[in-house]
Amino acid sequence: MIAAAALAVLAALCVLGAWRLILAPRWTWRAPRAAILLWQSLGVTWGLASVGALLAFALEPFGQGVLYGLAHLGSVWSGPPDLPRVSALLAGLGLFAALCAVPVAAAVQTLRARRRHRLLLALIARDEPAVPGVRVLDHPGAAAYCVPGLKSEVVISAGTLRLLSPDELAAVLAHEAAHVRERHDLVLLPFAALRWMLPWVRITHEAHASVALLIEMAADDRARRHCSPKRLATALLRFGTAGAFATPHGALNATSGENVMVRVNRLVKPRAELPAHLRFAIVAGAAVLTASAPLLWLLPS
Repeated sequence: MIAAAALAVLAALCVLGAWRLILAPRWTWRAPRAAILLWQSLGVTWGLASVGALLAFALEPFGQGVLYGLAHLGSVWSGPPDLPRVSALLAGLGLFAALCAVPVAAAVQTLRARRRHRLLLALIARDEPAVPGVRVLDHPGAAAYCVPGLKSEVVISAGTLRLLSPDELAAVLAHEAAHVRERHDLVLLPFAALRWMLPWVRITHEAHASVALLIEMAADDRARRHCSPKRLATALLRFGTAGAFATPHGALNATSGENVMVRVNRLVKPRAELPAHLRFAIVAGAAVLTASAPLLWLLPS
């Protein structure tokens, strides 16, 4: 029972760690990339630990660890079926299948939505000499978003061209370029899939919102290397007062979310970035945490 208990405790610690990040997020705003990595580690470790705890209990009769038990599954029980262990085995395998299948299904759905949107852009969007490499929609509303992928596109509306000054527009485009370059869509996808799989669990919604805010902050940090942070802040405020329209499914929008004012305050009154040694400690801790669950799968009962 040692492996099953250790994996169950690890899964519980991941949940507690996630709540800690949700309830006290301010330090994460000082190191969004490190915090994103920690979130990813918590998610992966929780999944492996939860599945492993169920399988370790089910396969305890082997006493050689989860992986050995799975490899010799046919000879685990020589007598009558042990109902609790059979139930744990089915639950563990089912959870593992769901954790693998749901992100794949979400990715397929997102790719289809992006493909449809690209086809639509090919029909209604135009190139603008003033903003090369950007697609422009003839729409009076304010919009600026990117459609990630192998052929990523940054899209703005004609209303945005009228709304923003050249410096503000450059800041917004730098933000969207950061989303494209760092593939933030792939970062957010597993959390969106987990929220879809467990819609009744509040922490999945909170985790998705937290990671969504962190990737926006990471893109802000990348953008302000090339532009004035105050220009990006004023652009965000202009979008808010202009009533930007909804982002298409599968796209990333610089002005989306309920925490625009948090980002504006962070840009206008920036706090010092976390020291390098603390960021290294977070990354190292995330790596150790992620490796712990697979190692416990090998732990003999």
